[in-house]
Amino acid sequence: MDVRRLDLGYFVRPASETGTGLPRVEPVLAYLVRDERGPILFDTGIGAASPETEAHYRPRRRGLREALAAAGLTPRDISLVVNCHLHFDHCGGNPLFAGTPVVVQDVELATARAGDYTFEELVDFPGVRYEELAGEAEIRPGVWIVPTPGHTEGHQSLVVRRGDGTVVLAGQAHDFASEYASDHLAREAARDGVEPPLPPYRPWLDRLAAFDPRRVLFAHDLSVWEPPRAP
Repeated sequence: MDVRRLDLGYFVRPASETGTGLPRVEPVLAYLVRDERGPILFDTGIGAASPETEAHYRPRRRGLREALAAAGLTPRDISLVVNCHLHFDHCGGNPLFAGTPVVVQDVELATARAGDYTFEELVDFPGVRYEELAGEAEIRPGVWIVPTPGHTEGHQSLVVRRGDGTVVLAGQAHDFASEYASDHLAREAARDGVEPPLPPYRPWLDRLAAFDPRRVLFAHDLSVWEPPRAP
C-alpha cells in the first residue's frame, strides 16, 4: 500500500495560539493510501469558513481535486474517507465525497453536531454517509483506526501496514514530529525504569508503539518521525 502526501495549503496560526509570542505558518496535509480495494483519503483540507475565521487564520488553500488529479485520481475514485477529526482544516473537502463512506469516531461526530465546533455544512452535507466507530477497528486488512484523543476527544489516527514497515498517519495527535519524539522517549525512559520525575506521555502511545511504526506522519508538520534505531 503506497502512502502519498497531498499538500492542501497552509494557514497562519496567530501568536495568541502558538505559545511563542510569534505567529506560525503551518501546512495542511492530507494523505492518499493506495489500497487494492480502493484508495483511502486521510483528511480533505481546508473548508470554507466564516469571515471571522478567515481573518483569524488567513488560510491559503490548494485544491483537493487538483491534488488528486496529480495522483491520477478524481474524487469518485476514492473508496473511503477518514478524518482524524472534524475541524474545518481537516474535513473541508468532505462535501466532494457524497455517497463515499466517511469513517469517524462517534464522539467526534456528536461533538461536531453539537455546535460551536466546526462549520455544519462541512459535516452534514447532501449525500453524506458516515461510518461511526466507538474505538479501535481494523477497517481493512492491514489498515487500522486507532483513537488518539487529546487535540479533540474523538481524534483518531490511521495505521497502515506496508511491506517495508508500518506507517502511522497521526493527523493532529501531535502538532509536530518533535513532540511525538519527546513523548516516545518519555515512554522509553519510563519502560527502562528511569527514576521519576519523568514527563508524562499520552497513554495511547503504547498502542501505536505496538505496531512498531517505521514512519509517523502529521497533518501540520512536514517533518517525519522515524525510530532512532534501524530495525
